[in-house]
Order: sequence, then structure tokens, then C-alpha cells
Amino acid sequence: MREQLISAIKKAIREVKQWPKKEVQIFHHNDSDGLSSGAILTRAFERAGFAIRRFCLEKPYPALLQKVYEQEGGIIVFADFAGRIAPILSDLNRGRNLTLILDHHVAEASTDPKVHNLDPCLYGLKGDRDISGSTTCYLFAHTLDPDNIDLAYIAAIGAVGDEFFVDGCLVSENRDVTLEAVKQGKMEIKGQAVGERYYLNTDRGQVPCDEFGAYLDTLGAAGYYQDGPDMGVRVCLEGTTADSDRMLADLKSVQAKAFEEELQRIQSGALKKTDHIQWFKVENRFQPMGVKMIGVFCDAIKNSEHVDSTKYVAGFQIIPDEIPGFGPIGMKDVKISMRVSAKMEADIRAGKTMGLDVLLPEATNKLGGFSDACHTLTAATTVAIGKEEQLIEEMEKLLKAEG
Repeated sequence: MREQLISAIKKAIREVKQWPKKEVQIFHHNDSDGLSSGAILTRAFERAGFAIRRFCLEKPYPALLQKVYEQEGGIIVFADFAGRIAPILSDLNRGRNLTLILDHHVAEASTDPKVHNLDPCLYGLKGDRDISGSTTCYLFAHTLDPDNIDLAYIAAIGAVGDEFFVDGCLVSENRDVTLEAVKQGKMEIKGQAVGERYYLNTDRGQVPCDEFGAYLDTLGAAGYYQDGPDMGVRVCLEGTTADSDRMLADLKSVQAKAFEEELQRIQSGALKKTDHIQWFKVENRFQPMGVKMIGVFCDAIKNSEHVDSTKYVAGFQIIPDEIPGFGPIGMKDVKISMRVSAKMEADIRAGKTMGLDVLLPEATNKLGGFSDACHTLTAATTVAIGKEEQLIEEMEKLLKAEG
């Protein structure tokens, strides 16, 4: 398990140190775990003397990957996604670049020796229980240089932000980095009625990590097209500021207005229902916010009186043809995000109902769509615009086949 993972990380680091080009391209997710991952890797590689080019992605879309792998001789790092698509990256790379995958979602092995899939799921750890993307990146950073131990608190922020607890507590590798941050005086753990709550010690006082994670989520998701991810990485490394507070307030206002208008549409009958799924489309009404917002909105309504607690919740949002900092990308796709109510969560954990990490990717693949980072209780994929109803139908077929 951990020993084999660290051994694989050490092998990848040896190649990084021997690589002639001392420049790293970091691609990371835009939620609190992804921003924490990006922050850890940025600081670690800078300390090691590498020049950094960092790109925040909502997903590692195929159209973008095609452009990324037009190069040769680079070091490319994917953080908090891409574990499942290691074979695709291998086919694109063909030994021409050194690629590292530091993910924690369901993964597949690489078929190119220059593509190092360091996803802990391949080494017996569970990405929705034991280890976050940020903790995976911390293990890499600490193995690269033990002085990076001071980044443990950033890993803990990402772990709490991903909300994978056991009886209300972080466990395994996520707990280890949190205890290290406590030892350094950067965090505190306090017991509560169920489990624990985690607090970050900052220059502006003590802040609950879940609130800090929500702060980052808003910057990265609602602010995706407005420099929010860059601000989020800076906040991870340097703390919140008056400027970040102002950005957060503005983004929250935009988000609240968009969510309220969409909720009114759902109350007016915009929610469509099949035997097992309830779904809706927001088209491009959430712009200028990023497409992660469809998942955030599904989270906001999954336990509300407006939805059926016995059906999966699914929402579709059109993906803009642009990646901030990277340029225009021809997409023509729609993102689907899915969530489940607390009632369904219990059934999925008990094995009575199909998890989203199986249901959504399998249906998406039947339509030639793209799936990467999916968990049992939260999942998102993409399909071509116009295939929304077909995707719902494919999921219904799978559910009925499972009984």
C-alpha cells in the first residue's frame, strides 16, 4: 500500500531530477482539493528550482489534452484528476514527455513508462476515504524534499474540503497530514457531537477548515473565468486578504442570484423525472461562472423538498469553448454532474444501489463521451450537446439491468 506508492513516487522523482528541461506544467482541478494540490506542487517545484506554468482545469478535456501533447520533452503534471485516463495519456504521449498523475479518483494503469500514474487507488488506498488529491501531492512534495513538510496544512485543507470522513473524522493518510499540521501549530482538532472539526490557525485568527474549503471552492468554481483559481492558490499559500474577501463577496452574490433563478425554474416544473433519475438543464445560464457550478447547485438541492430523495439528481451545463490561460478550445460538449440524497447515500454505501462511479462513466462511454474523476456519491462526465436525454436513457438501462 503506502510503501509501494512511495516507491513509485521515488522512481518518478528520479526521472524528474534527471530530465534535461527544468520547467514543469501543472494542470490541477478547481475545487478546494484541486487548488490545494496546485498550491503544494507550485511551492514544491519552485523550491526545487523548476520554472512553473500552472493551468487550472475543470476537467482534463480530450480537446485540451490533444493540444497539450503536441509538445515534446516537457514535464507535465496532472493533479486531482486524470487517474482514470492514464491509458489515453499514454497513447497521446508515446514516450515523448515525462508525465506524472497525482490523483485519488478511480484509476487505470499507464501503458507508457514515461506516464507515471501515482494515483493511490492503484496501491490499495481509497480516494473517497483514505487520501485526497492534495494529500497525494503532499506525499510527492515531501518525498521530493523533506523540507516540504511545512505544506502539510495545505494538504489537510484539501482533505477536509473533499468531505470524505469516517464517522465524522479524517482517517488514514488524510489524518496523518492533519496531525502533522497540528504538531506544527498550524491547525487544531476539536471534538464535536459527531466526529471532529478541524481548524486552521491563521494571522487573521482561527478558521474552521470546512469554511476555508468553501471559500476556495467559490473562488475556483464561481470565479473560474475571473482569475478565481489564481487567487485560490495564493490564499492556500499566503492566507486570505482584503482583496480575496472582496472577490469572494462579489462571486457569492453572482452565485446566489443564479441559483435562486434556477431554483424557481425547478419549482415551476423544469425538473424532468424518469424511473430512477431526476434531471434538468441550465444551458449557459450560470455563465460567467465555471461548469463546476452545476455540481455545486446539485449539492445545494439534493436534500431539499424540491427533489425526490429516492432518485439520483442530475444537472447539465454547456461547457464554454475556452480554458483560462490556455486559450480557445473547440468543445461542443455539455457537462453532467450527479449527486444523491442522504437517503440514497446510505443505500449506496450499503451496496443496495449502484454508485455513481460505476453508473455515470459506463453510460457516458456508451455514447462516446468523456469520463475521468468520479466518486461513488459525486460524479461528473461530458457528452456531446444534444445527447442529454440519451445519457439518461442509458443510465436507466443500466439500473434496470441491475434490478
